[in-house]
Amino acid sequence: MKIILRSGAVTAAAGVGLSLAVLPAVPATAAAGGTHVRCNDIAGLKTAINNANTNGGRITLASRCTYTLTAADNPDDGLPEITGNVTISGRDTTIRRAPSATADFRIFHVVSGGSLTLNSLTVSGGRLALADTTGGGIANEQGTLRLNRTVIKGNQASEGGGVYNIGGTLNLDRSVVERNTTTTVGVTAGGGIFNSTNGTMTMKGGSLLNNRSPIGNGGGLENILGSTARLDSVSVRGNTALLGGGIRQTTNAALRLTSSTVSGNIAVSGGGMSNAAATATLVRSVITHNTAITNGGGIDNQTPSQVTLTASKVIRNTPNNCTPAGSVPGCTNPSNTTAPPSSQLPPSSGNSNTRL
Repeated sequence: MKIILRSGAVTAAAGVGLSLAVLPAVPATAAAGGTHVRCNDIAGLKTAINNANTNGGRITLASRCTYTLTAADNPDDGLPEITGNVTISGRDTTIRRAPSATADFRIFHVVSGGSLTLNSLTVSGGRLALADTTGGGIANEQGTLRLNRTVIKGNQASEGGGVYNIGGTLNLDRSVVERNTTTTVGVTAGGGIFNSTNGTMTMKGGSLLNNRSPIGNGGGLENILGSTARLDSVSVRGNTALLGGGIRQTTNAALRLTSSTVSGNIAVSGGGMSNAAATATLVRSVITHNTAITNGGGIDNQTPSQVTLTASKVIRNTPNNCTPAGSVPGCTNPSNTTAPPSSQLPPSSGNSNTRL
């Protein structure tokens, strides 16, 4: 008979459930199928990651448990850097930076050649508040990052409040990136996800939800510098930024939306999407009910960018659907448009932070 000792209640958001109280910390134990780490055993989790970096392996965390990091393992990272092939799985399980932590740090950092897979986890509270910081929740630098049924929530950094992917491979399956923000100092972009420098991003199912880039660009997603992003059956909703409330891409980036919806996003221009020197293809997708303070309520498509609509619609955006007029074949604007009130403008310090 398995005896569980309860040491109090811990509440944390994880996916759609609430975590409840859990086991006291004891050392991680090896078991068939990988290493099991007891609830909130941070030392055991770090040891398991270091072992998996060396030998490869699977780490299983306690169900409905919150693992709280009170201090950084190394500069900027709450846990050891991912250098090997590491898989971490949970069930309604959260890994977070403690709200009371005195130091700022992200949760995970995948370095070049490393591979990290997260299954059924929530990553939250990562914070890098200074300018020119990257990946408040997770930074992936030329590695591989797979997020399966995982929530990246409430993290902050200058670029990639939730996830920063530079030159790496980022795959999200039925995952949610929500309520992440960029800092209010320095050059900022990608409240939810920042995909840069030939990075490859694939997202199937899930959502980019209520992320913010208050003085920067790409509230939900910033796709830049030759990177590619493919979103299939994804909801991009409720994000805000100066340029590209939902999505902003530039500098030879390429985007493909399939069976996806971009709605309820707000920006100064490009409420749904801002496209500059980049290409976007929409297949069976819709951009609707987005708001721009100036123009491009649905799409702001700047020369020489290209947007292709295939069985897709850009409709009912404010104050117009696509700008400049005629720049998106198949997208038309209503004859009478009215600019939205200035009260809908995202919070700003006056720094436009336009990245080229």
